[in-house]
Amino acid sequence: MTAQRINTRLVFTTAAAAAALLLSGCGGGGTAQSQTSGTPASSPASSASQPASPPPATGTGAASGPASSAPASSAPAAQATTQAGPVLCKAAGLTAGTDSTGGGAAGSVYMQLILTNSGAEPCLLKGFAGVSLTADAAGAAIGAAASRDTAMPSADVLLAPGQAGTATLRYTQARNYSDCTVVPAAGFRIYPPEDTASLFLAQPRDACSNAGPELLTISAFKAR
Repeated sequence: MTAQRINTRLVFTTAAAAAALLLSGCGGGGTAQSQTSGTPASSPASSASQPASPPPATGTGAASGPASSAPASSAPAAQATTQAGPVLCKAAGLTAGTDSTGGGAAGSVYMQLILTNSGAEPCLLKGFAGVSLTADAAGAAIGAAASRDTAMPSADVLLAPGQAGTATLRYTQARNYSDCTVVPAAGFRIYPPEDTASLFLAQPRDACSNAGPELLTISAFKAR
């Protein structure tokens, strides 16, 4: 009877020890799990400590953009050259003549003043010529210079080499004016538009030495 009680106590003691060991093992497992779950919590700190990625290398391309557009700066120069156009016709590159087949009326003679481009390049006639009667090729003007007939609008006349422009020149007989002091003139002195040099066209006429009577009238140039 006593031996049976001892055995029973041993069984309970052994069972209690096993249960204690089992509980101890479970407690250790919980501690390991809490440490494992704590590892992800430290990951943000580790990712923050990593160096930042370098920015995309777009700055170089942006800086090189203006340099690639530099050749466009030559456009204004080319445009300026295009807009320059032909030069004005000058006396040195022209020859002068008249065509008086148009006749006359009431003491006036109408003729076409003809300026021909004798140069090697195109030139431009713009507006009115200056015309006066003169004593000779090197002499000064006699009387009043030609007044402008503005009945027809002025136009730009482009003359290729060998081409001519014309303007209507009217000459009124000097003796028609009672206040005219008549003197002989050897011909016409002609200044192309906007030129200070002149051409001499030999064509003897009567002139008035005084500036009162206006014997000459000139129109704007047109293409022939």
